Amino acid sequence: GPALLFVKTSQGKEEGRRFYACSACRDRKDCNFFQWEDEKVSETRLAAREEYNRNHQPFFTHRQNVDRYKNFVLLPLSKRRFCQECQQLLLPAEWEKHSDHQFLCDITTAQLKSPSQLLYPLENKKTNAQYLFADRSCQFLLNLLFGLGFRRVLSVGTPRLHEMIQSKASEEEEFSVRSLLLDIDFRYSQFYTEDEFCHYNMFNHHFFGGEAARETCRKFLYEENGERVIMVADPPFGGLVEALASSFKKLMAMWRETEKEGHDSREMPMLWIFPYFFESRILDFFPSFSMMDYQVDYDNHALYKHGKTGRRQSPVRIFTNLTPSMIVLPEEEGYRFCTACQRYVSSGNQHCEICNSCTSKDGRRWKHCVLCKKCVKPSWFHCNNCNCCTLEKHSCEKTDIGCFVCGKAGHKRSACPSLSCT
Repeated sequence: GPALLFVKTSQGKEEGRRFYACSACRDRKDCNFFQWEDEKVSETRLAAREEYNRNHQPFFTHRQNVDRYKNFVLLPLSKRRFCQECQQLLLPAEWEKHSDHQFLCDITTAQLKSPSQLLYPLENKKTNAQYLFADRSCQFLLNLLFGLGFRRVLSVGTPRLHEMIQSKASEEEEFSVRSLLLDIDFRYSQFYTEDEFCHYNMFNHHFFGGEAARETCRKFLYEENGERVIMVADPPFGGLVEALASSFKKLMAMWRETEKEGHDSREMPMLWIFPYFFESRILDFFPSFSMMDYQVDYDNHALYKHGKTGRRQSPVRIFTNLTPSMIVLPEEEGYRFCTACQRYVSSGNQHCEICNSCTSKDGRRWKHCVLCKKCVKPSWFHCNNCNCCTLEKHSCEKTDIGCFVCGKAGHKRSACPSLSCT
């Protein structure tokens, strides 16, 4: 899909040279596309790019994968094979081509309904960062959405939530929730129809299936028969918040365009799953959002696990534009309702009477600093030289240089207004 526009800056200089780079891959080893904004590209180089793109297309189209799946499920169990090397469902006529590959045999219907467990997670932190919800978090999200009356879930980068919804809908007649998965991992097209999965890049709002896929998304967002829609997004944590926010706003705009009365002045309900230390960046783009205390954990991430203590616990939280008091967190996991804040908080998050808020972000009890006029982490102490709270062992050498980009004080590089990203 379309590249993103960045700016290359030098310390202390506001002006920088702008360039285009890949929206999805932030490592040149994965995608070496780079072009200065003012650069004239030769016909030869354009032709070479087109050739590269043609050679890197998936072997089968989505429609072909759907037809292959229909043939695959008709096979007896003994003839159902999955190539682990190619990450592909195999039909008997294709076995010989994959004879020197490792493959799984006797693929069951249960495995086909849980493709996120059949496929290898793509764990390149700078490209895919495909960490999958643990069953605890997935079940909590599903129960929450169902309890709040949502019957359609736009699952953006949440394959495990999508498959749980799909599975329950096929097994339980009274379960009326539907899901549409938008994901950059095209392997899921082997398991889902065009009405269940759209190949999508959440960093540039690009539908690889073109207008047909966009129309599928539009139709899904249309709220008929009182079926309320909510978007649940779980982006790679190394992704640019600006780019993600831009795409999510465009999805919200698609929802507003479904001609329902009252949509013009409202935001589409949303849950954005992201680490708590991005709170200020997310609120810059979505001031109506609040951060919930619920710790989201992942099956295939060594650190992002619920139940750990101190700095080892999961930093991943839910940001939402839903009314905080509506998000009921499980009391058996230590969450409680704060009547002053009118929201559920973790047991260690004590209400500060001075701040008039439950101020902890990481689950530990924070302490109020009178000099800083705010609550800080329990391991921090006020440093008179730095005139702020920080770790006890730190270097308090003062410098006149502020932001790395523009040189001004008062903000960090990541929040510099001189940075460009479109």
